[in-house]
Amino acid sequence: MKIFKKVNYLGLKCPLPVLKARRELENMNHAQVIEILADDPASELDFKHFCETSKNELLKIKEQNSEKTFFIKKLSK
Repeated sequence: MKIFKKVNYLGLKCPLPVLKARRELENMNHAQVIEILADDPASELDFKHFCETSKNELLKIKEQNSEKTFFIKKLSK
């Protein structure tokens, strides 16, 4: 998987990680992948819901301690 952009949202609380990710995805091209690092306890649910409603694809979630890494592929135009 080729990562287009990596962002670090550690320390940010809901809804900031999703709002910032949405802004990043708006500036990306179709099929590019963003890697997002977050530690908000609600981030997994938030990013799953975001991808379902925005028509983007949540490719994978990696978890290490309290940090999660989300890989999202832009599918929307």
